[in-house]
Amino acid sequence: MGTFNHRRYRAFAPVHKSDRRWPNRRMHHAPVWTSVDLRDGNQALVSPMRVEQKLRIFDLLVRMGFREIEVGFPAASQPDFDFVRRIIEEDRIPEQVTIQVLTQAREALIDRTYEALKGVRRAIVHVYNSTNPAQREQVFGLDREGVKAIAVRGAEWVKAGAARYPETEWVFQYSPESFSTTELDYAVDVCEAVNGVWRPDQGQAVILNLPATVESSMPNVFADQIEWFCDHLRGREHVKISVHNHNDRGCAVAAAELAVLAGADRVEGTLFGNGERTGNMDILTMAMNLYSQGIDPQLDMSMGTEIAEIYTACTGMVVPPRHPWFGELVYTAFSGSHQDAIRKGMQHRRGREDAVWEVPYLPVDPADLGRKYEEVVRINSQSGKGGVAHVLERDHGISLPRWLAQDFSAVVQAASEQEMGEVSSAQIFALFEGHYCQSAEDWHLRRYRLSREGEQVAATVVVGPEAQPHILQGRGSGAVGALVDALIQRWGVRAEVEQFDQHALGSGTRARAMACVRISVDHGHAASAVAFGEDTTEAALQAVLSAIGRSVAKDNTWSTSVERQVR
Repeated sequence: MGTFNHRRYRAFAPVHKSDRRWPNRRMHHAPVWTSVDLRDGNQALVSPMRVEQKLRIFDLLVRMGFREIEVGFPAASQPDFDFVRRIIEEDRIPEQVTIQVLTQAREALIDRTYEALKGVRRAIVHVYNSTNPAQREQVFGLDREGVKAIAVRGAEWVKAGAARYPETEWVFQYSPESFSTTELDYAVDVCEAVNGVWRPDQGQAVILNLPATVESSMPNVFADQIEWFCDHLRGREHVKISVHNHNDRGCAVAAAELAVLAGADRVEGTLFGNGERTGNMDILTMAMNLYSQGIDPQLDMSMGTEIAEIYTACTGMVVPPRHPWFGELVYTAFSGSHQDAIRKGMQHRRGREDAVWEVPYLPVDPADLGRKYEEVVRINSQSGKGGVAHVLERDHGISLPRWLAQDFSAVVQAASEQEMGEVSSAQIFALFEGHYCQSAEDWHLRRYRLSREGEQVAATVVVGPEAQPHILQGRGSGAVGALVDALIQRWGVRAEVEQFDQHALGSGTRARAMACVRISVDHGHAASAVAFGEDTTEAALQAVLSAIGRSVAKDNTWSTSVERQVR
């Protein structure tokens, strides 16, 4: 076998539970969110954040609505210590926000932690030590009782340190690090020993945080672990159960969601999942998952673009374009069938904006995250007529009939294939004008006059250069028919209207109009044209003239004969 040898690994043991209840539960409210961006996220950066960058992230988290924010490991580095002191001394912590700090279960580090927190109104002191077999045997060289003693001594030092600062409201938090790979009965034993020191049953606020420090199992197994822990912990009702999931298997969000169903009250994570190795649980993704199910996430994510910009500016990390909910391309459809469905879905919602959101391919309204609808449909060689029509309608107020949208999409696709990439809205409009809206001066409508004579319309149409115009006269059932008759009489141009659509643009008596026409002539050449006018009649007459001019231009021999007569 080569170095890629699966036999070196073993399957994670399942939790044998006959009373599994979490699969039948539903979430009805958001958990308590705790951001660990400024500690766990920061320590994972190639270039850790400076104080000013940390302040910018802290202020963003506060604006988003986080009520618990882990701000550092003040005993581990001077920059962390200085940051904690600064937000306390400059009174930057809002009354509704509780800061959290991390420390190992060592007396000197715990003392230094309390020095950093002096004068804070309320704080969570988070102490941890590793409890899983690999760490017990390979790192500490201790048995179960020896590692439990580390946790108990740490709890005693945390309690003693808090007693020296009675003016602060203290919350104690303990993490049996690598909980997910620790024997469940032992994890409960250690946490109960810590509770025996802190006495949450007597009113001390306590959080037991259960980390998947290295994600090692499927999410359902982690949920079983949380439910088993909650079922077997004495005094469960006196503590908050928190989870802290890493993303080694790519399942951190799923594991955290199932953990909440299994009994967790609180979730620690970071913006965009930043963290060591494959990252932490992504709070933004989990919160948006709740939002998309009609549950208030208790976080304001409407400034989605700003959140991503600040995150990137402060951490140097880039938000992947396909990141759930917040990626640049997650609300963008290039596929023709997707574009057509989105376009029709958005049209269906007009006048029904308060209805439940049900638009194909869009699980939420992009506007809820501060995204523009211009980002929803973008055009490349994979796009179809629906997407092209949507861009023209959305950005330029031009609604194409189906037959013309199909014709024009081939034009745009050819341009995209030639460019080997995306075609912008401005490029699409330029292609539209160039292919359908431009007319030679010889076929330019100058003025017209219509009159009703019985069941027919008589038309006098002036075309061509202003200095040397041509006067055409004809009769027909309508203005277009009268113009076609006039062309036959004057130049022998026998034309048949294959497709015709016209409509007003906007509303009111001064609204401009658009007409679209496809003309075939007796020599077999066909052409489409679009024209705009002050009214629908003017637009229709110019569209017919432009189409005739384009059709004539396709046949050099006939073009020379007819255009010589025109001139």
